[in-house]
Amino acid sequence: MAPSSTSSSSSPSLARLNTIANHISPAMAFTTNFPSDTVPQAPEDPLFGLARAYKADTSPIKVDLGIGAYRDDNAKPWILPVVKKADEILRNNPDLNHEYAPIAGIPEFTSKAAELILGADSPALREKRATSVQTISGTGAVHLGALFLAKFYKGNRTVYLSNPTWANHKQIFGNVGLQVADYPYFSKKTNALDWDGMNFAIQNAPDRSIILLHPCAHNPTGVDPTLDQWKELARIIADKKHFPFFDCAYQGFASGNLAQDAAAVRYFIEQGFETVVCQSFAKNFGLYGERAGCFHAVTSPGPDASATISRIGSQLAILQRSEISNPPLYGARVAATVLNDSALFSEWEDNLRIMSGRIINMRDELRSRLEKLGTPGTWNHITDQIGMFSFTGLSEAQVEKLREEYHIYMTKNGRISMAGLNSKNIDHVADAFNKVVKETQ
Repeated sequence: MAPSSTSSSSSPSLARLNTIANHISPAMAFTTNFPSDTVPQAPEDPLFGLARAYKADTSPIKVDLGIGAYRDDNAKPWILPVVKKADEILRNNPDLNHEYAPIAGIPEFTSKAAELILGADSPALREKRATSVQTISGTGAVHLGALFLAKFYKGNRTVYLSNPTWANHKQIFGNVGLQVADYPYFSKKTNALDWDGMNFAIQNAPDRSIILLHPCAHNPTGVDPTLDQWKELARIIADKKHFPFFDCAYQGFASGNLAQDAAAVRYFIEQGFETVVCQSFAKNFGLYGERAGCFHAVTSPGPDASATISRIGSQLAILQRSEISNPPLYGARVAATVLNDSALFSEWEDNLRIMSGRIINMRDELRSRLEKLGTPGTWNHITDQIGMFSFTGLSEAQVEKLREEYHIYMTKNGRISMAGLNSKNIDHVADAFNKVVKETQ
């Protein structure tokens, strides 16, 4: 009797719903709240579009110089040996669980991440005027910093970015309502730093502007200021009361020396700057998909510094809670395992030297081959630049020709990932560069 009763009681409701449905016109049923004039089709991300095109290419001689990830001499992803050891330690830990991380992340990771970038003897850490929040890699750190400044910064709310810069910077700051502007950075005439243009623009930006800086292995040019130039920049930024915003994606991966790659950040903090630092562990640990990163806020020294950084930390926690609630665990646990163990840390430094050393070697090899072939132009910028990327100086037309005729893939501005070069493809790449440059003279 119960099934029959349930069926009879629900039938009138179902009938009423069917009646209502029959009275809905097709136009009403299929009208969207997001027509094309308000939500236009967005263009494909250029880098991911390039990766898709490369994957679809069936040529046996194709070369991927667009990917921003380390590859070994066989063009394969390299899992760092120290990461394998950390993974083994984690898997064999009987107390390991998958509970939520704290909102600000796991302390054994964030504390060591801060020491890594700021320096274990940093006055900011010693004086307790720094706070750290675990983020979704460097992108998440930049976003958290942008969100914090958009909500609380009362200076000139324009973010000055190097021209060129990482493409995602403009989107991240724009999405939170901050204006962006450029300062000159790369000279196409010299394939080197446009020091005078950079200097002039930052000096003439309105006081208390936000200046985004790449502390090492500038993306996408591979061109960095010298330490003396960093010191001069610090003086200008201090005089103008600008706010320095550091985005560090390549510490240790650039030169193979962790302290050297963090020198600019540490110098600014030693000078008493209030600043923020975004830190990624994608490249230097090879944890690309695990999204391990950190955001550090540092306030200036003074009697209220501790209270100030406490307030900043409390607001960062609220922003983090509303964005992702709790950061992911695995990548941070791997990094923390290595950063807290002296033997593993030493091995990690060896791994970093292997990666950075191979890239430096590829720079030497590419320049040497181009010069031996008599390729028009000067090619010293290939070895003068540092880190994963190099701005070759090739034009968009030359880049297109390389892709169509020689199956060599790079971004249209001529940026190449040095990690995409290896002993098996470098002759093909150099020969192709040489032919294309000579043909388009």
